[in-house]
This record gives sequence, C-alpha cells and structure tokens, in this order.
Amino acid sequence: MARPPASPIRYGENDVNRKGGLLGRKLQMVCIDDETNPKLVPGIYKRLLDDEKVDLVIGGYGDNSVAPAMPLIMERNRYLVALMALAVNASFDYSNYFVMIPTGPRPNEALTNGFFELAAKQSPKPESMAILAADAPFSKSPVQGAKAHADRHGFKVVSDARYPLSVPDLAPFIRDLQPINPDILFICSYLNDSVGLLRAIDQVGLEPKMVGGAMIGPQNGSIKAQLGPLLNGLVNYEYWLPVPKMMYPGIAQMMAEYQSLAPNAGADPLGYYVAPQAYAQMQVVEQAIAGTGSLDDTRLAQVTRDSSFKTVVGDVKFGKGGGWSEARVLQVQYQNIKGADLSDFKDARTQAVVWPSSLASGTLIDPYVKAKRNV
Repeated sequence: MARPPASPIRYGENDVNRKGGLLGRKLQMVCIDDETNPKLVPGIYKRLLDDEKVDLVIGGYGDNSVAPAMPLIMERNRYLVALMALAVNASFDYSNYFVMIPTGPRPNEALTNGFFELAAKQSPKPESMAILAADAPFSKSPVQGAKAHADRHGFKVVSDARYPLSVPDLAPFIRDLQPINPDILFICSYLNDSVGLLRAIDQVGLEPKMVGGAMIGPQNGSIKAQLGPLLNGLVNYEYWLPVPKMMYPGIAQMMAEYQSLAPNAGADPLGYYVAPQAYAQMQVVEQAIAGTGSLDDTRLAQVTRDSSFKTVVGDVKFGKGGGWSEARVLQVQYQNIKGADLSDFKDARTQAVVWPSSLASGTLIDPYVKAKRNV
C-alpha cells in the first residue's frame, strides 16, 4: 500500500487484528509514502509486489496516487480498492478496480450537482459564471462537470482561468474577475491554494452570489482552523459529516478513536473527509476476504462486484467502472462561524448540510455576501 503511515488506515489495521485478523492470520500493513508524487508510485507498487511480496495491495489517496499504479495492477491482474480517486477508471476500464468515493456512476457531474442545483434556485437566478481552477490533473474532471451543469442550467461561462499550484499570491487572479463580476465563482483548488483564494476574495472584496463548488481544503480540520470566519457563505462538497441521518452503525466509535489518535499522528484533527472513507475501504476488503475465504484477486473482485457491503458510511454497492452504484455527495454551506476553534466544527451548526434535502441539517443563506457577513 502506498500511503503515509499516519493514515487513518492504521486504525483499520488495529481494529481488524482486535477481531482476530483475516483468515486466521494477523493483518500486517506495509505502508510506503508516495508523497503524492506520481513518479514514485509505479516503483512503490513494484516493490510491494515483487520485493515485499504482499498478498494484497490497496489503492492510495486520490488520482495522483492511483492512476500511475494502474498499468502495473492491470498487468498483474490484481484486485484493487482505491480511495477518493474521482475518475481514474474512466480511461482504464479495469474490471478488478473499485473505489471508495461517493460520487456514483457519473463522478464528474456528481461532485458538484448539488452546488448547481442550489445556484439555480436562487432568486433572482444567477446568469454568469467564472471558473477558477488549479492547473493540475485533479481539476480536469470537476471542471468538465461544472461546464456541463452550467450548460444545463443556462449559466453563461464568462471566464475560465487556471493558476499554477506554485504561485504564492492568488489575489491577481481574483482582481481579474472584478470587471467581470460573475454571479457564480466556481473554484477547483487544493489545500493551501484554497486558503489563499478565500483570503484573496476577502481582500479584494469580490462578492459573487455563490462561491465554492470543488475546493479541496475546507473539509480539513487544520484548514478550517486557519480560515475561521472567512469560510462563511462558502458552498462546497463534503462526503460525510456528523449529522443525524449519517450516523451509521460504528461511525461514532470509529471517529472518536480516530480523533483521539490524530494529533500525535500528524493527521487531520477532525478527519471527516478521509477517515470514514478510508476505514470503509478496509471494511470492504475485509468483507470480501471473509466472503471468499481466500486472497485470490479474481475471486475477491467478483464478490466485490456482486455484493453489498456494510460500512461506517452506510451500505455500499459498486457499479459500472468500480464506483459506487449511486452518488451520495453532500453540499455544505459554512455559516455563523465566529472564531477558529475546532470545537466549532464538531457538529453541523457551522457547516450546514444544504443539499440533498433528505440529509439537510440547515438551509442555504443566500446570497454569498449575506452569509459571509453573518447577517
């Protein structure tokens, strides 16, 4: 497995062993940090398979860590359950691949479907949209989905810009949008640039009706603490939050133990974004092994295609391409944040689930400026 040792997967390893291991054997994880560097990934998987001679491999986090492993996985016909890789298998179409991410069979669009549904219901309805995205591979799928949604809802894309991940100052990119004054600012960003962009929006004074969409970062506890009230008004995706309808069996205990270990492990202190999916990833593998009574890759893949799995993020069934058979992406609006204490983010009062309605824990405050100012 190519993953930093501080990963929440370590908790899953300990939990499996507390229950007696797998097939009567203790589970031992061999973890190698790929540094989110695609160039390191093929060599790591080759080492795991040829030198360490591991029985199974599981996928790392995200497209950058999973896509480079796929040629070797396919060549060896190995079973792979990956984590949070949005649309890796769209190009490979590998039948023994599965991924823990609740974006369903149409991941490009599912990630931001709720964002645009909410935008379309504003009154007056927004007309113009600007896209600002990191110049990186992970942006391609969300931006494609955003354009499809904009076309469906009749939003005119008036700007479509990219910024380098290495750029230290993002304010010029926000200033470029001032003459355009878009109704919607759709952002696809990574951790540090998400912080920089929200600070730049505040600094420049840009006031769209809706901001957010596909930002990686606001889900992270450390980023929440950095931004505090600057998050107010933002509408963005999440995969799990501690709202009553998502408190599936086992999730409260799992999150409590994870959060007790996270500070000393250098991990996200809240863990809402990755930890539930990573633990569920291990549950899928564990149940597939129990269901086949073997470590045979072909048999494991077959049972994973055919079965439904009980996990801490609910029942999971895989569909075409190895993604979930149905999408379960949340849209959250940050509201009424006064400070930067992590305790403010341990329930849904400051991060209200505003879509879908079946899971909603609050209502959308619009426009963005009203929510931002806590009016």
